[in-house]
Amino acid sequence: MGGSKRVGIVGAGMMGKQHIEALRRIPGIEIAALADPDSELVRKTCAQTNIPRFYTDYEEMLQKETLDAVHICTPNYTHYRISKDALEAGLPVFCEKPLGNASAETNELTGLAAKKQLAAGVNFNYRQNVIVREMHELVNGPGWGRTFLIRGEYIQDWMMYDTDYNWRCIPEMNGPSRTIADVGSHWFDAVQFITGQRVAKVYAKLVTVHHQRKKFDRQADTFGKQSGGSYQLVDIDTEDAAFVLFEMTDGTPGVLTLSQVSAGYKNGMVISIDGAAGSLTWEQENADKLLVRTRETGTTIKYAAAGDMHGGANLYTTLPGGHPVGWADGLKNSVSAFYEYLNTKENPRFASFEDGNRIVRIVEACLKSNETGGWVDVEEG
Repeated sequence: MGGSKRVGIVGAGMMGKQHIEALRRIPGIEIAALADPDSELVRKTCAQTNIPRFYTDYEEMLQKETLDAVHICTPNYTHYRISKDALEAGLPVFCEKPLGNASAETNELTGLAAKKQLAAGVNFNYRQNVIVREMHELVNGPGWGRTFLIRGEYIQDWMMYDTDYNWRCIPEMNGPSRTIADVGSHWFDAVQFITGQRVAKVYAKLVTVHHQRKKFDRQADTFGKQSGGSYQLVDIDTEDAAFVLFEMTDGTPGVLTLSQVSAGYKNGMVISIDGAAGSLTWEQENADKLLVRTRETGTTIKYAAAGDMHGGANLYTTLPGGHPVGWADGLKNSVSAFYEYLNTKENPRFASFEDGNRIVRIVEACLKSNETGGWVDVEEG
């Protein structure tokens, strides 16, 4: 990949650290600075990862550093403001999802990126997995025929107890949806990519298991446990689980189950596409395997393997079969695709701001459906 790029990262938490690792795997990338309002955390992270400069104010970083791109790895409610500031400073942006907490924000950001003619990506890293790419190639290939059904789930347990509480429970920070916006967004993006179709309308039922949660004195990070002797009860307005019927633009029906309160499930994302030629299933926790099912042969397993995939899917694997690729590889592929586009201005293989904007509108349609008790069309941007 030609052309050295100086990168600034905003956010030193879990995702910030993952972006640092992904960027370090890509030739020609220099992480110039890291910004986070937590002075102790940002100082420690820079020392551990050999990033030369840190800031507690991202705006100061944008002003003082000569950058080629900015990565945004902060809590949801900050994405709009930081993305807008970076774009207005003339910088390409690679933002963690969601792009914003409301379509009014994401519509504006999408328009601003287009007006400025700047590369603007959202990290939906599951579409960057080699098996998801293989499913895209197969479903859109000559031998697939008509798609009958789309089925799936995204099931976790990290919010199972009423003692599980963090910033994602606060609508002002996380947005009006939790489970659909947090994990359903990834599932819908991957399905839209696989099929080449958009989600056109939804019928959603949201479930809140814990209407109150215990907020301890010491707050936990994402996927962490709270601690402390005393707590206060906090009312919860966002969903712990959801059931969504949907229809794609070509009329294909689908069903999705979401939960963050199901014991023993850690990151159980499953996508199944049923069609005239057979059925395909990908389980994120077995990320390098595609389950291929036909009426005649039952279920067979296809391994991710360099040179054995179809079309563009071969760009996403460099290892022989049985050498698993996974979550961190998807993030690296996502980031790599963004910088490949910055260098070539060709073949944007990453999720764009428009993709991120579309997902926010799907989430909003699910919330509206739950309120009205009926089908809701997904608004076009």
